[in-house]
Amino acid sequence: MLPVGHTGLQGEVLMKRFLLALGTALTMVAPTGAVLAQDQVAIGAAPSWAKPSELRAVPSDPQGAVFVRRQDTLVHLTDKGQVTYIDSHLRLLHPQALQLGNIQLAWNPASGPPVLHRLEIHRDGEIIDLLGEAQFEILRREDNLEQAMLDGLLTAVLQIPDLRIDDELAIAYSLPTHDPTLQEQSYGLLAMADNPGQGRFRLGLSWDKGQEPTTRLTDDFGPTVSRSKQAIDIRFDDPVPVMPPTDAPPRYNWTRVLEYSDFGEWATISKRIHPLFETAATITPGSSLEREADRIMAAHAEADARVAAALQLVQRQVRYIYVGLNGGNYTPATAEETWTRRYGDCKGKTVLLMALLDRMGIAHEAVLVSNQGLDDGLDTRLPNPAMFDHILVRAEVDGQTLWLDGTLPDVIGPSERPSFAYRNVLPLSAEGQTLEAVPQTPFALPQEMVLYDIDASAGVDDPAGLTLTTVTRGPGGIGQHLAMSAATPNQMTEHFRNEFLSGDFWQSLDSVDYRFDKATGASVMVFKGTIDLDWDRDDDDYDLTLPGGGFSPPSRRTRRAGTGNEVPFYSAPEYSCYVTTVRLPDDTEFDKWSHNSVFDTQMFGRVYYRSMELNRDRTLRMVRGSRVDQPEIGQAQAERDNARIDAFDNSKALLSYSPDGARGYRTASRVPAVTEFDWAGANPPCLPRDLLAKN
Repeated sequence: MLPVGHTGLQGEVLMKRFLLALGTALTMVAPTGAVLAQDQVAIGAAPSWAKPSELRAVPSDPQGAVFVRRQDTLVHLTDKGQVTYIDSHLRLLHPQALQLGNIQLAWNPASGPPVLHRLEIHRDGEIIDLLGEAQFEILRREDNLEQAMLDGLLTAVLQIPDLRIDDELAIAYSLPTHDPTLQEQSYGLLAMADNPGQGRFRLGLSWDKGQEPTTRLTDDFGPTVSRSKQAIDIRFDDPVPVMPPTDAPPRYNWTRVLEYSDFGEWATISKRIHPLFETAATITPGSSLEREADRIMAAHAEADARVAAALQLVQRQVRYIYVGLNGGNYTPATAEETWTRRYGDCKGKTVLLMALLDRMGIAHEAVLVSNQGLDDGLDTRLPNPAMFDHILVRAEVDGQTLWLDGTLPDVIGPSERPSFAYRNVLPLSAEGQTLEAVPQTPFALPQEMVLYDIDASAGVDDPAGLTLTTVTRGPGGIGQHLAMSAATPNQMTEHFRNEFLSGDFWQSLDSVDYRFDKATGASVMVFKGTIDLDWDRDDDDYDLTLPGGGFSPPSRRTRRAGTGNEVPFYSAPEYSCYVTTVRLPDDTEFDKWSHNSVFDTQMFGRVYYRSMELNRDRTLRMVRGSRVDQPEIGQAQAERDNARIDAFDNSKALLSYSPDGARGYRTASRVPAVTEFDWAGANPPCLPRDLLAKN
């Protein structure tokens, strides 16, 4: 998994972990707030503002693993932060529900301790109070250490003894969660699951006098919402499923959500967070960091070269580790501190890079982004810093905008396009900037390529030589580089020989090589060996299905009446390319070979392209490309393409030989062989010429 920075989602992480520990995942909350650090679970009364719902009567035929007699999720806002209260009362109906007796509470001690208010088993009319007996084991462990994340979370573990089917488990607790950097502002969201099951559910937001935030609710809550001067209350009994429209853009997954925020606009967040980074990005005169910046300037005369060198320094010489200790989710370490200790999270690396660029006189800005894809439709949400989980740098060099991410490996240099597909970003500035939409254009280069160079010249009865090349770009390519770049060729060969030779395809694997092409951002692996080709034989006729040559027909794009017919249909951006070259058996007549259909079409915003050529050098060449050119299409276009599905050519790419004459097609289309063209380079002919001309 790629290392990414996190800028303040501790409240959401804690709440999700707790709900998963309960095993119900009934509601989600993303609050943020701050109190004094504590490292034990406290026992105490529930806060006065937390009035639990009445218990729902258990029906005669409850369904599922649990019946929810009460599930309250309440958030209260004060001038010192905010507190979240959870109250669950569950009837256990299935053996799997007994896992709910494994209680785990996780929290950041910088935000304050969880306070346990109730822990009971209800059995046959008797209440077994476990609150006084609860002996939590406190674990300080870093669950995400393998992802270079040092979050400082504590985990309290309790195993409830003698829990049985038909018992009722009741637990209530509260947790203050407020980021110390933004303690004067409250923001977050409360959300109901799309299909939570049977029972009674409640979401609530309340506030002290003078602390009322701006709120926004999605329309699908309906008449379940009640308001008072200092509270919003949402109650459900047996809530009906609310399913997002099928095949819709990610922004339409935003269902049954209550947002709240003290920020009036996105520019306020930009202005509020900017000085934290501006102040930290200071170089001490005469320091080793200043000397490092001067060294780069002395070695490189051009601004673009200086930017590249500064980015490489941050990527190579400062290791990535997320540092979330002491609640510093939004406050970065200083540039000098990050440089001295030679490690930092996305905030520390961004500040270090800003300091270097500032010393060099290069215009730049810090930019908040979402690596988790939460930014589709962000312009329709209330301003909320927790929508961003990463920060990087954007520089201006000779009129060109360059994106710089110090957390990525050093093969990813300054680029005109971010390495991740962002939709909306938030630049930081002293004046405050609003959300900025990132232009969405089709991929200019394939994100996934597979090249097969097959030598079948020895004949259909003999093993064929194969050079298999994979090309991966984007996040997948970065992840592959992190995994492969430190391995030796012998290590890679032995690893993949172990893996490949256990199947029926590879007969031998002679070598494995790896390289990263910085110019096109391509992670390239080359495998060489021999394979047994799966010829389909009928007397003296031969057929070979070419790998990667076919398409499955697209699915129909339809929705039930009244379920979002006005919502566009969505396909995630994608671009793949498969290329195959086969050297024909020497003991056959060239004119007796043929292939099946070629095509060039577009359906549902996706291009489908296949071209094949039988070349006089006794090779069959094939290229098959597919790219999403329109991620979103309307209902009318979907209906037109639905009517075309039956005519879609879903045939596999077929190479055929018949001594009695060709049985398929012989086209004059020109297709480069795998070895004739640098398919991993800048201009692979994976699509029709008219589309390539637009790139």
